[in-house]
Amino acid sequence: MKIGVQLPEVEYEISFGDLVAMARLAEQVGFDALWLGDHLLYELEVGPRGPWEVWTTLAALATATDRIELGPLVASTSFHAPAMLAKMAATVDAASDGRLILGLGAGWNKREYTAFGFPFDNRVDRFTEAFTIIRTLLRDGAIDFHGTYYDVTECVVHPRSPRPAGPPLLIGSIGPRMQAITLPHVDAWNVWWSDYGNTADGFAAVKATVDARLEEIGRVGEVAATCAVYVKLPGGSGRQMGDYPTSSMPIEGSPSEIGDHLRALEAAGADAIQLVVDPIVPASLEWLGDVLANVR
Repeated sequence: MKIGVQLPEVEYEISFGDLVAMARLAEQVGFDALWLGDHLLYELEVGPRGPWEVWTTLAALATATDRIELGPLVASTSFHAPAMLAKMAATVDAASDGRLILGLGAGWNKREYTAFGFPFDNRVDRFTEAFTIIRTLLRDGAIDFHGTYYDVTECVVHPRSPRPAGPPLLIGSIGPRMQAITLPHVDAWNVWWSDYGNTADGFAAVKATVDARLEEIGRVGEVAATCAVYVKLPGGSGRQMGDYPTSSMPIEGSPSEIGDHLRALEAAGADAIQLVVDPIVPASLEWLGDVLANVR
């Protein structure tokens, strides 16, 4: 099971240099992947707050690290013309020498859509067209597509990703409609911690549902199952999650106790996890190095 970590988003205002340093530290202590939220603005109790732009950041982290995989958790297809998103993904995959995992989703936070001028209506319909354009450009290199929301004429992505089929695709949704659109094509699916209760049993129940959908389309064993895990360490004061519910209990305890929880998720069928850590600071990454050693 691969273990990744989500870097700071809006927990506090982090300098870009400190973010790069945290990425290097995560690689040093043994994490398998770095994840960044693709958001523009949250409305929090402290006021409006946003992270650094995700694709610029991924490009910088790709050249600042050597081994660790990286990706958006997940990229909103609403924030870029889909052909441009494919172009950016191919570029980051090249900059990282083939370490990008392309997480995709339809978006949910209306505040940032309104603030930055993106349409919030018909998000799944828009996603369906965008997903077709993105995956086709990354896997085949070219597409001619004329839909309700997007038009591309004889579009070609060149240079291509260093991987002939492009970066692996991950869908950040367990909704039946979104998975009906994406499961025939993606390499992995992801569920957020608050959507499965942050427990091994909750994840197993979600996985059983997704496995049934995969069986219907003949893709059993072909699509990796992944989940975000909310972990609270000493000094944590609660995640600032925008509009996400906070009813799920965080995982707490010693390195061995947290390791036991992660092993339980692996036993429940998780192929990869993304730790959502409170507090997300350098000392937490160093502390979690003991958890990684315990699990492995």
